[in-house]
Amino acid sequence: MNLTPIRRLVQRTKQYDPKTLGRDAIVYIDISSIDRQTKRITEPQSLAVDGAPSRARKQVHADDVLVATVRPNLNSVALVPLEYHNEIASTGFCVLRANKDALDPLYLFYFTQTTPFVSRLTQLSIGAGYPAVSDDNILDTEIPLPPLPEQQYIAAILAKADRLRRLRRAARELGDTYLRSVFLEMFGDPVSNPKGWEVKTLSGLKTKLSYGTSTRCYTEPKGLPVLRIPNVLGKEISLEDLKYAELPEKEVAKLSLVQGDLLFVRTNGNPDYVGRCAIFDLDTQYLFASYLIRARLDLSKVNPWFLATYLRTSAGRQAMSPYIRTTAGQSNIGMEGLGQIPVPLPPLPLQQQFTHVVHQFEHLRAQQREAERQAEHLFQTLLHRAFRGEMTSDPKGL
Repeated sequence: MNLTPIRRLVQRTKQYDPKTLGRDAIVYIDISSIDRQTKRITEPQSLAVDGAPSRARKQVHADDVLVATVRPNLNSVALVPLEYHNEIASTGFCVLRANKDALDPLYLFYFTQTTPFVSRLTQLSIGAGYPAVSDDNILDTEIPLPPLPEQQYIAAILAKADRLRRLRRAARELGDTYLRSVFLEMFGDPVSNPKGWEVKTLSGLKTKLSYGTSTRCYTEPKGLPVLRIPNVLGKEISLEDLKYAELPEKEVAKLSLVQGDLLFVRTNGNPDYVGRCAIFDLDTQYLFASYLIRARLDLSKVNPWFLATYLRTSAGRQAMSPYIRTTAGQSNIGMEGLGQIPVPLPPLPLQQQFTHVVHQFEHLRAQQREAERQAEHLFQTLLHRAFRGEMTSDPKGL
């Protein structure tokens, strides 16, 4: 397959001061407007022209491909939809406007998501804290260039696989709201507490709180696995990027997790992550690190799945927020603050009934995750094959 520098296949784009466009307001697309998972523009800003930042200079057209020049390893790319035609993007993007006689825009868009493209830009990036590439680095990148009908065929196949993985992801995200809805139906709004449940603090529930080990951990699997902040940032315990530590027997006994323990993130640069919790429900031995807090509950008073779901609701986050402190860019919650969080306390049988719903839902979620994983694997496989010239092309039979 022929390789051609992108610059030979795209039109030159210009920068404009929004004030010269004769408009009172613009839609401004900056790098934070891009959803890196879906590769879509999801949160652009509507701004008065007089309030537009100095970086708002790149007018975009429908079917332009936006490639972020900062932190290229994160692959913030998007295809501009018709609704944002003639709007303004940040100078932090390289705007690729395909010459449609030679290059299909959707084909170009999928090429910018390939591993070779991302790896090349990552290697060329300059700067330790804020690595970036130039527009020229992107424009000089060579793209495989089959005939236009074949490009369109490949893009159509990738688009179908892309839609499938998006549908799988959307199904999972819809599922995430299900437990919160069931929780509110069974227990009412925790803020107004319409059912008059007794309210106690975590400490008042005789919850045993403790910090984890500060011993240095290693990637080499010697000793026992140690759960750290990256393992608790989601709703479930993640076993990716595990590290290990060898500790004395006394410390192992003190720091070993048991089923039903809650692990809380106690410090992070992002305050939204502080206080996030996940339930440990594994049947093998794990320890936990010092930037986490373990809550071992009195199971005769409170059910872990009820408590974790409550703390993930907006009411639970609101109850926790007064105890989160921010200093020098780091947000923290300590054991004392965690112990002061008020918890509405429905009867234990009702909590256990909710737990039964949770377990049924988790079985469904496991199926959803597997379907999402398969859809992602299919997309990545097709993406890899498409730009290596390994995808059978039959434009007439599409």
